Amino acid sequence: MARAAFIGLGVMGYPMAGHLTKHGHGVTVYNRTFAKAEKWAAEFGGTAKKTPKEAAENQDIVFCCVGNDDDLRHVTLGADGAFHGMGSDTLFVDHTTASANVARELDAAARGKGFHFIDAPVSGGQAGAENGVLTVMCGGEQSAFDRAKPVIDSFARSCLLMGPSGAGQLAKMVNQICIAGLLQGLSEGVSFAKKAGLDVPSVIDVISKGAAGSWQMENRALTMAKGEFDFGFAVDWMRKDLDICLNEAKENGALLPVTALVDQFYSEIQKMGGNRWDTSSLIARLDRDD
Repeated sequence: MARAAFIGLGVMGYPMAGHLTKHGHGVTVYNRTFAKAEKWAAEFGGTAKKTPKEAAENQDIVFCCVGNDDDLRHVTLGADGAFHGMGSDTLFVDHTTASANVARELDAAARGKGFHFIDAPVSGGQAGAENGVLTVMCGGEQSAFDRAKPVIDSFARSCLLMGPSGAGQLAKMVNQICIAGLLQGLSEGVSFAKKAGLDVPSVIDVISKGAAGSWQMENRALTMAKGEFDFGFAVDWMRKDLDICLNEAKENGALLPVTALVDQFYSEIQKMGGNRWDTSSLIARLDRDD
């Protein structure tokens, strides 16, 4: 069993850290709001620390799941950052959805200090985190990944090494690009069905068994039709992720016309007050005149 720390107890990190304790790992946590770390420790029997550095000290592996590149730099390289508490040959596993550039930057910093960095963004949303069935896309050295994977498996049903540092973040960008286009298509289909006077549940039931079927259709089509958008991953976060995708595309020359368009559609949702609606809320801009 590993001595583990978890930095960042948001909607994803809180249950992920909990699964570590359920699998027998000793867990120390840090959260920007210390009261939340204390709450987690009381619930799961771990230990709460007041700085990332303190949480990272004397650990075999340190996990992190925060908001963006700047948050990540702060909790790793800041004055009380985790990198200042990491021991030689230990592991830092970052589950933040961030840029490939910051992953490479932190990998270089970790190497300079004698430990290992793995970028390991996740897919599966809040439900996946709570149920311990996330998909994890990793970038880093094979030997470090082999050591980290048995611990990551505490909250993952799939965990794969995609390539060197940054490859995990690049794979997550592919994930978000695919989801953006899929959700727009699903929004248009459900909206069309409603305006055509079709029974939406019946339509979804039949087409979900064919080539149009997807996880989003199975889990979001009917709630989209009802205008229910309270299912975890917020529009604000999706726009952050799509911005990362579009910036990376500028660097590598990839063409993302649909992704860029859907990003603008999400900006319309924000203007409608839907910042905290989940990503399936794209349909709201199509149905707003109903």
